[in-house]
Amino acid sequence: MKALTRLICRSVVLRLTVLVAALSIGFVADLAQGQSTPDSNEPHNPAAPTINPGMGPPAMVQPPMPGMGSSGGGMMGGMMGRRPPPKQFYPTLMEVPASTPEIRSRVAAEALARINAGNAILTQAQSEFRAALIAGDPAAMWRATVRQRDGLVQIESGSAALQALADGKPPRQIALVWFRDQLSLTPALIEPVSADASVGPFGLTWFHLVSMVAVALFATTLVAFNFAQRRRSQALVSRLTGGAPAAGPGSAPASPKPADKALPSGTPPDQSKPPGSPKADVSPPPAAEAKTQLPPPTAKSKTWSGKLRVAAIYRETPHVKTFRLVEPAGELIPFTFSPGQFLTFSTKIDDKMVRRSYSIASPPTRVSYVEITVKREEDGLYSDYLHDTVGVGDLLAVTGPAGVFKFDGEGAKSVVLIAGGVGITPLMCIMRHLTDLTWPGEIFLLSAARSIEELIFEEELEYLQKRCPNLHVTATVETRAEGSKWAGLDGKLTKSVLAEAVPGIAERRIHLCGPPRMIDALRAILAELDVPKDHIKTEAFGPAVGAVPAPNTPDVPKGPPPPVVAALKGVDQEAPATPSADGAAPGPASAVVKFAKSNKDAPLPPDKSVLETAESIDVPIDYQCRVGTCGICKIRLLEGKVTMEVEDALTPEDKTAGIILACQAKSLANISVDA
Repeated sequence: MKALTRLICRSVVLRLTVLVAALSIGFVADLAQGQSTPDSNEPHNPAAPTINPGMGPPAMVQPPMPGMGSSGGGMMGGMMGRRPPPKQFYPTLMEVPASTPEIRSRVAAEALARINAGNAILTQAQSEFRAALIAGDPAAMWRATVRQRDGLVQIESGSAALQALADGKPPRQIALVWFRDQLSLTPALIEPVSADASVGPFGLTWFHLVSMVAVALFATTLVAFNFAQRRRSQALVSRLTGGAPAAGPGSAPASPKPADKALPSGTPPDQSKPPGSPKADVSPPPAAEAKTQLPPPTAKSKTWSGKLRVAAIYRETPHVKTFRLVEPAGELIPFTFSPGQFLTFSTKIDDKMVRRSYSIASPPTRVSYVEITVKREEDGLYSDYLHDTVGVGDLLAVTGPAGVFKFDGEGAKSVVLIAGGVGITPLMCIMRHLTDLTWPGEIFLLSAARSIEELIFEEELEYLQKRCPNLHVTATVETRAEGSKWAGLDGKLTKSVLAEAVPGIAERRIHLCGPPRMIDALRAILAELDVPKDHIKTEAFGPAVGAVPAPNTPDVPKGPPPPVVAALKGVDQEAPATPSADGAAPGPASAVVKFAKSNKDAPLPPDKSVLETAESIDVPIDYQCRVGTCGICKIRLLEGKVTMEVEDALTPEDKTAGIILACQAKSLANISVDA
């Protein structure tokens, strides 16, 4: 058995050497390509089954047939988890030391017995196969096929032994030749090892041991070099990105910035704006002409603060402009967002810090820029600043994204988007996102405007409707000039319009965005159409309505607060004053707000929030969204009562502790706040 042991050890050494060499070549290829990729041919080249020298050829067989003796299992067995067979024929020959007539006769008898047994198995299996074929029994056919293979193997092994005896080979040489054939070894590897040969541990020669150690050291060196190269690359990337965290070991290197291309179902292939879109007001100046020095780039995160450069300005209507913003260094947008979210912008106007929130109009699928569409509001500080002062190349301070008015197509088979005026902005982001991704669900967009001139994105909507068969657009205008060409509907969005434009509206997901009064009216209409409340998601553009009681009311009414308008967010908060509950214009200030920390008092008109009053007397209260969703303007109410139209940012613990939102809090009675 020592010769067999040396033979097997040499085979194992040879295969391990080949395996280590292959791994080394793989590491070299990984260094050349910059990353490691799996073998593309692996699915088509499954690994060959392992051959056990004591088991015979790699075939699935049944247990030995009864009456076959110790060698009835042949050269197979032990497969598929079956118990190991008894001592096999060829391993038995390895124990025969010499070739004598008696031994040769016993080997010949054993070989003939194997041939006869294999022939009997083969004959019986062929009969069983024919019967199974006639009966159409696939399982029996498979079993018969396996038994035929077992019989053939026994016949083949017995015949090979008889042939070897005829050639005058000793029994041990017969077994070694069989092992050589099964292991695909060269004849030199089965030559007997002389007694004086230099043999090391485990029966291996020192040449094999040294070769294995050398190959292992070479592979280890390549692995260490690969890891060191990646660490240096990560350190370089970290320095270039201003300290952004590097990826862990083994992560793929950063991919290059892709070109900004229009997506298949979004905008045309050669430009990001649809056919007929107006051109930018001015051409981008060199980066050196930007007004503000850009801070170092920051890593991507859910909430980001920094500066973006105005790359282009598009005029949508006489009072609406779209501002395209890019990362100043030409990289991708340094944050991610969901369709329907907004950004908060801030700047100093007349030595006062002004913050305003605007919905993102471009979809998340276009990662090289982000767009906001802004309507010039009457007496709007920031909207006037954007329309009159900001130009291409200017840097704008941005924080975000934020907002809960989100929809990315998950969890719904269809969606209804209802917009009023500039409220189409977040819905346009959602629609562009869905069409860019070729979302399979039905998309219904209903847009209402006061006049044809105030319809926003009209040309792009026509283009997308032709390109996307699952997009259905319905537009209405309240007034239009006599003789003007208009193929849409006249008037407001009524119950009949909604029922006709959206079949089965009660079963669909609805996102509604526009002025507060429009939202209230459409909520009532949707209720009449049996739309469940939990199917409706709203976002109001403009000031809150109905948050403050009539001016003559002596105190805030008891009981629960008025219904909250979900995710209220104004395009610009300098809109006309909120009417009182009875429809009359709000009266003069009948209450006083005391800012305890600043030791200042100011009249509190019924249509002004605590935040607006604080700004009028330079009391610092930090804020961001001004719509009750971010929670930055939280302050403590020390005395009095307030009403808040939106209080999404307040937790139950905040309410118990007397925390209010300064941007939403209004009152007709005297109050005191900790500010």
